[in-house]
Amino acid sequence: MAAFGAGADDDGGVRAGAGVWVPGLVNLGLGVPAMVPLYLLWWLLTEYLPMDCRSVEDAARSGSVNCNYTTLDHAGVVMFLAAVTGALIVALVLVVDLLLPLRRGARLGPWLGMAALIPVPFAVCVALAR
Repeated sequence: MAAFGAGADDDGGVRAGAGVWVPGLVNLGLGVPAMVPLYLLWWLLTEYLPMDCRSVEDAARSGSVNCNYTTLDHAGVVMFLAAVTGALIVALVLVVDLLLPLRRGARLGPWLGMAALIPVPFAVCVALAR
């Protein structure tokens, strides 16, 4: 039975002709759900961190113009969701790129090397949105 479709042989290793196609496509596929925690981190870096205040009390005290109450209100929820979804994606990447190839006896090099493709779908979306 072929693992991950075409490109895998019966013993679980990647065929010589398949090269890095299977690990690359699988990691690009992992990049789609990884867009959620990456976007949440992007929001924290671009909306929350540049503000001058970290609480409503700071905003009232300083009278800062660089303080958005909506951003302050959403920051806690976004941080929580970023942590939860990020942990789920890290666990998924560990299973797909480390545990499954080890279990099948495949080489780890192509799988771990192609893990660099995980942020590519998010980067493409950011580039297209600008």
